Amino acid sequence: MPSRAPGGPGLPRPLRWSVGLVAALVLAAAAAPLAAPYDVFAQLDPEVSALRPPGTALAAVHLASGEWRLAERARRTAGGLELERLGASEVLPASQVSNLTATGVADRRFFLLGSDQYGRDLASRLLYGARISLAVGLLSVLMALTIGVAVGSLAALGGPLLDGLLMRTVEALLAFPYLFLIIALSALLRPGTAATIGILGATSWMTISRLTRAELRGLQQRDFVVAARAMGQPPLAVLWRHLLPNAMTPVLVQSTLLIGNLILFESTLSFLGLGIQPPVPSWGSMIADARQVPLGAWWLAAFPGAALALTVIAWNLLGDQLRDALDPRWRGPELAAAPGALAPEPPTAGAAGAGGGGPLPPAAAAAAAAAAAARLPTP
Repeated sequence: MPSRAPGGPGLPRPLRWSVGLVAALVLAAAAAPLAAPYDVFAQLDPEVSALRPPGTALAAVHLASGEWRLAERARRTAGGLELERLGASEVLPASQVSNLTATGVADRRFFLLGSDQYGRDLASRLLYGARISLAVGLLSVLMALTIGVAVGSLAALGGPLLDGLLMRTVEALLAFPYLFLIIALSALLRPGTAATIGILGATSWMTISRLTRAELRGLQQRDFVVAARAMGQPPLAVLWRHLLPNAMTPVLVQSTLLIGNLILFESTLSFLGLGIQPPVPSWGSMIADARQVPLGAWWLAAFPGAALALTVIAWNLLGDQLRDALDPRWRGPELAAAPGALAPEPPTAGAAGAGGGGPLPPAAAAAAAAAAAARLPTP
């Protein structure tokens, strides 16, 4: 059950934690251009920088020609700069080095999470991959929410014929295995970011439409809806002002749960080469790149996989906590167990005779039955 912080009402603690976790992920993705230490596509001296483990620091030598060279060690000598690269030493004249200092060079390249097989910084690509994954998930869910609410509203308010036609179409689409459906559509279309968003959004609205239809049909005979119709409001006004605002809570909860699933499916398509295309960073394609390198380069799959798992879990937790906070059917046990809740009074025989209270003890029940039998008229 969700636990509330002591001291008064407020958001349940699990909901606050899940909102904070999702907010941190969104802020990290939005701040990727500022937080990323290096250019996400930069390949500086890949011969030396490729497959460097996390925490590696290399000296960055800026040559007068504009090129960069990386070295494990750079030491100033009388003749210029001595470099140690891949176990070999070489000496560069001072005239060829632009960032020369009294002890070596002024620049360094630090790989916080390691580098990939092309010498690109993994931390930078991880941050930019978060932008791609979150953008695809949010835009796909927005598209699915728009289509699902529209179809569900038409089915609920359009009459039996239109309702049957739309719901049979939804059931036919749901009959297809979802992963097979999105893989088939991705193979038919040109892979890319826009195509991935369109495919995921166009194949994820069916559950939302069924939920919207069920909520609207349950609200149609409520007193406030009947009163709005009796006042002469047009059907679209009734739908927009009265029905949808009262039906959107479970729909929005379902949409929040859907975001994590679509992020996972986007990574699946990218892993198979049918989603986001290289060199654009995506967590799925980064994990796929790890198949081409030795097993010793564990960081190539570990960090993108951990980021993907954390993101999916965060959105699922947020959806679960929103459901617990907004759905009265889930809040009932919590309110009954609250510290300030009043304990029910023990039932009495008088209350039982009046129709109130709970079950009586066996002796009291027998006495009440005997008293009732004594009051019956004799034939």
